[in-house]
Amino acid sequence: MIKHKAIHKVLFSGRMLVAFFMGFSSGLPLLLTMGVLQAWMKESGVDLTTIGLITLVQIPYTWKFLWAPFMDRFIPPFFGRRRGWLLITQAALVLAIAGLGMTDPVKHFGMMVVAAVLVAFFSASQDIVVDAYRREDLPDEELGFGSSMYINGYRVGMLLASGGGLILADLVPFSTVYLIMAFCMLPGIITTLLCPEPKITTGTPRTLTEAVVKPLAEYFSRDGAFWMLGFILLYKIGDTMASAMTTPFFLDIGFTKTEIGTVVKLFGFWATVAGTLLGGGLMIRIGINRSLWVFGLLQGVSTAGFALLARIGHSIPALSGAVALENLCTGMATSAFVAFMASITNKKFTATQYALLSSLMGVPRVLASAPTGYFAKHLGWEAFFISCVIVAIPGLLLLPKFAPWTPKAAGTAAE
Repeated sequence: MIKHKAIHKVLFSGRMLVAFFMGFSSGLPLLLTMGVLQAWMKESGVDLTTIGLITLVQIPYTWKFLWAPFMDRFIPPFFGRRRGWLLITQAALVLAIAGLGMTDPVKHFGMMVVAAVLVAFFSASQDIVVDAYRREDLPDEELGFGSSMYINGYRVGMLLASGGGLILADLVPFSTVYLIMAFCMLPGIITTLLCPEPKITTGTPRTLTEAVVKPLAEYFSRDGAFWMLGFILLYKIGDTMASAMTTPFFLDIGFTKTEIGTVVKLFGFWATVAGTLLGGGLMIRIGINRSLWVFGLLQGVSTAGFALLARIGHSIPALSGAVALENLCTGMATSAFVAFMASITNKKFTATQYALLSSLMGVPRVLASAPTGYFAKHLGWEAFFISCVIVAIPGLLLLPKFAPWTPKAAGTAAE
């Protein structure tokens, strides 16, 4: 618990600034293989079902724990274990994003898929190192604030890629948009060059076998380890499924790309910033466990707002309200969820354990989101978003076991 007089110093510390810019570097590539790519495909006349299936290119996000031990065991010959791998993955991302822009959804569909998978792979690899860096760099009592700053940076990156990308797409070809986004990785690279390498206090794996076996053995030796994975898989599944189809939804009910870029991304961004900062502050007061309860319920309510928007139709005020509510609630829920995952990670096995947990967090974004285009097409937008609210209920029902309201009852969750 951080004393109130120290909160200001924590918020504006160098560690929080690094967390913010690393979040930016992680958030930028994500929607380049989702919302922006979906808009490019829809504008090119690709079928809605195929647009939904394109989310499968993000499978590397769900399997990143497989190569996380490799990045834990081996140290690049420059900048250290964390910063060295960060520089490698960020440089590869610049090339992959630029390469994706050189393809075409119709003429070079196969090449586009391959390029998108490469962007997802290097982005997932960067996430492995960023998550490990944040866990090792921040003291336990600063994880809540650090997660908020990371999520804020993440959202800025997403805003630049999706909001800025869609606005630019009304002015220049999508190929030019992707080239510009490749150069926008520069702030992340500069942060990597300037930030300090985290101090290693628990030792590093001496063999690749040790890097693979010990982190998993330690985690699965815990009581309820598999149920914990189920909770992580389900907690944000409804929100994730709904988010996967928001861009086609907005376009389908008559909003222009500029309206989406301006209202959904720029206006919604400030709601997300407010949500993450509010979430970080509330976590200091009520703890991570209770935050998961409150923010999870609000997250479900915000998803229902899109069902209401589907009934209202094209209305800038209604769009603004739905987006503001969704971004505010999602910002709070994501901050608490990320802080929760970090709190249950053993610092000795940071990269592999966090990669395992965050990989499961990414499963709904890939697998559960894949059929969303089919569901939306056959159910209609209103029924689709209502079904997303219902899908979120099982994750909330697991809260008493892993994030009990009363802290004394917590077994595996950290407060």
